[in-house]
Formats: sequence, structure tokens, C-alpha cells
Amino acid sequence: MKYATSIFAVAILALFLVMPANMNAQAKYVGAKTCGMCHKSEKQGQQLKIWSESKHAQAYKALTTAHADEISAKKGGKKAAENPECLKCHVGEKALVESAFKEDGVQCETCHGAGSDYKTMSVMKNKEEAKKKGLILHEDAAKFCTTCHNSNSPTFKSFNYAEYWKKIAHPTPKG
Repeated sequence: MKYATSIFAVAILALFLVMPANMNAQAKYVGAKTCGMCHKSEKQGQQLKIWSESKHAQAYKALTTAHADEISAKKGGKKAAENPECLKCHVGEKALVESAFKEDGVQCETCHGAGSDYKTMSVMKNKEEAKKKGLILHEDAAKFCTTCHNSNSPTFKSFNYAEYWKKIAHPTPKG
């Protein structure tokens, strides 16, 4: 029995030694201001400015209105800013809602994933390394966008991806 316990302990230790460092802990959200430190310049395409002037940046605030509370109540919910059904699209996944950054609305990490493991310049300079560390770059952005912009939303009218993408496109300029 003592021998089996020792083998088990060695196996667990070996697992931790070969496991990639970023798998030992869950990535944390860092917020749009942290992302924006590097993504505000002309060289980076003024991505922070594009986001901050978009409706995405105001998405959480939209839930703090009386109108949003009326909609939430009709759906059987509590105040909209506390309703998980509203928060999932106006902020993002539960971990982001529970972070200190929910008031940022639909921000960088809502779409690109929690940034604590890929936020450093040395990682971000290597796209493949950044992706290994959690950066999400959507292969089918239109499909991703329609996880929120769809007829399940009580305020949905229509969604033309090409038209709306022009309003929030934030590519990094070449060179």
C-alpha cells in the first residue's frame, strides 16, 4: 500500500512538471485600460479609441436604465444589470461579469479572451505564442458576433455583419 501511494505521488508530481505553466492557473481578466495601453497608438490602429466610441463600450450602461429593467422584468428577470441573460451579451461570460471590469461592457476580452497570460509585449509580438497563451482570434467572426446579435435578444431588429463590422473594425495596420 505504501509503495502504491508513493507511485501515485510521483505520478502527480511528474504531471505538474510537464504541464505548461499557463495551465496551472486560470487566466484572469485585465480590462480594456490594460489592453489599451498598447492598443491606442496610430501604429496599433487606435483600437482603444475605436472601441471606446462604440456601442460595445456602452453595453453595460444600457442595462442600468429603466427601459432595460422593464425588458428584463417581462422576461421574468430581476434588474437587467443583475440578470445573467442580459449580462451574457452586454458584458460576456460569467467570469468577466464577476470581474472588476463588467462596467467596460463588451470590451477587448469579451471577444479575445482573458488577457493576463498574453498581455505582455513579448508575447503579443508573436501571434502564435499569444494564441497559445489564450488570445482568441475568431476564424468566423460573423458567427461569433451572432451569439449575441440574434433574434433571442428582446431588442433585436436585424444584424448585417458586414455593415456593423465597419463600425467596429479594429485591424492592426501592416508594417
